[in-house]
Amino acid sequence: MTAATAAAVHPLWTERINNGNLDGLLALYEADAAYVTAPRTSVTGTAAVREALMGLLALLPTVTLEPLMVVEGNGVALLISRWSLTGTGPDGKPVVFGGQTADVVRQQADGNWQFAVDNPFGDAAAGS
Repeated sequence: MTAATAAAVHPLWTERINNGNLDGLLALYEADAAYVTAPRTSVTGTAAVREALMGLLALLPTVTLEPLMVVEGNGVALLISRWSLTGTGPDGKPVVFGGQTADVVRQQADGNWQFAVDNPFGDAAAGS
């Protein structure tokens, strides 16, 4: 299933991360998408985004996401959502973290919406 609207991207992402669906997640990203992996750190392109998402899926995460705002104009949109994640770290201990996104999605030629920039850290991505 593709994202027929900008607002559909975050719910689809949440569903796919919770189901461990790597291929479905990657289908939500443009080939040259950027993904913020930590403050002041990002990767670009399918191979790098795949690797980052595999690391996230390794936590066996459960994510909840609360959409707050969609600002759409001329085939691009800013998605702002609050999220939380629980999972299991590599050491077997529980992990819990969350944040607020500032993601950019773009409408493709086929009408589908995909991430151009996936920034789960919002303005915290700039670091201090």
